[in-house]
Formats: sequence, C-alpha cells, structure tokens
Amino acid sequence: MQRIPLLASQRELSDFLAAVERRAFKQAMFAVHNEDSALDIVQDSMMKLAEKYGDRPGEELPMLFQRILQNTIRDFYRRSKVRSTWTTLFSALSPSDDEDHDPLESLLSENDNESVSTPHAQFEQAQVLELIEKEVKALPPRQREAFLMRYWEDMDVAETAQAMGCSEGSVKTHCSRATHTLAAALAAKGVTL
Repeated sequence: MQRIPLLASQRELSDFLAAVERRAFKQAMFAVHNEDSALDIVQDSMMKLAEKYGDRPGEELPMLFQRILQNTIRDFYRRSKVRSTWTTLFSALSPSDDEDHDPLESLLSENDNESVSTPHAQFEQAQVLELIEKEVKALPPRQREAFLMRYWEDMDVAETAQAMGCSEGSVKTHCSRATHTLAAALAAKGVTL
C-alpha cells in the first residue's frame, strides 16, 4: 500500500527536477561563469535533493532545491578559494613561464560561438538578452542571488529570505539595488524595457 505514494513521490521528484533543470543551470552559470562547474553544481544539488529530501511533499521541493543550490554554489566558491590559495603557494615555489592563459578569454570565446541566423527583430532581442545576462553576472553575489530567486524563480520575499538565510528586509534591499543597477546599466547602453 505504501509503494503507490513512493512511486508517486519519485515521479513527482523526477518531474520537478526536469522542470527546474534549465533555470538552475542558468542560475549556476550566472554565479560561477563556467559551464562545466555550473553543470556539476546543478547535478550535485539535484543529487542532494533526491538523496536527502526525495520523500518530501512536492510543494516543499522548490524551496529545498533553491537552498541546496545556493549552498552548493557557496561551497564551490569556498573550494575555489582554498584551491587558489594552494595553487598560489605552489606556483610561488616553482615559477613557470606558462602564465599566458587568460580565463576571461576562454569565457568570451565560449560566448562568441553563438551564431545567430534569424530575422532582424530576433537578432536584436538576442543581443538585448545577452546584454541583460552580462549585467546580471556583474551584480554582487547576494544581489544576483536575490534577484534571480525573486524574478527568475518567481519566489516570494519570504521564500527567498528563507532560501538565502537572511531577513525579508535584506531580500527587498538586495532586489531593489539589483533592479536599480540593472536599469541604470541597460539605460546607459540605450536599452529600455
């Protein structure tokens, strides 16, 4: 008799993960600016949700997943900071002439691979979307996090505050600053929405 709810729960979890996958990837990309790392973060977050909270009701999954995703992103930055410290220490001990690699150059070349062969209006829309994504990436991490949860994930203030581990007032402040910064940056480039 309990197998039916279990199967329904697994199906519900699977449907939820399929629905949130693309948005979660985009959110992770905004945070870490690296496709492979973003994919790893989303996969780890999905695994953690399935392993630890797979038996929870469907209405709890969005909040739990957002919290797990944000924590996984923070863990990524912590690990990167530690790795960077050790790499710096070791490179100071053994200097090499192989420092020509620029991570921004490889990021730009990944973005340049998008070829647009569409009508003029769609081309302009793609340019505006790319500009918006660039400006969202430039936001401070907490502002970006609050902005994406509120306006991308369509979470309310209380849910966002719970997922971010801060007060509702902080969420409102982060969102307000993010929207003002984005509006000013886009207006400076001649974009009005």
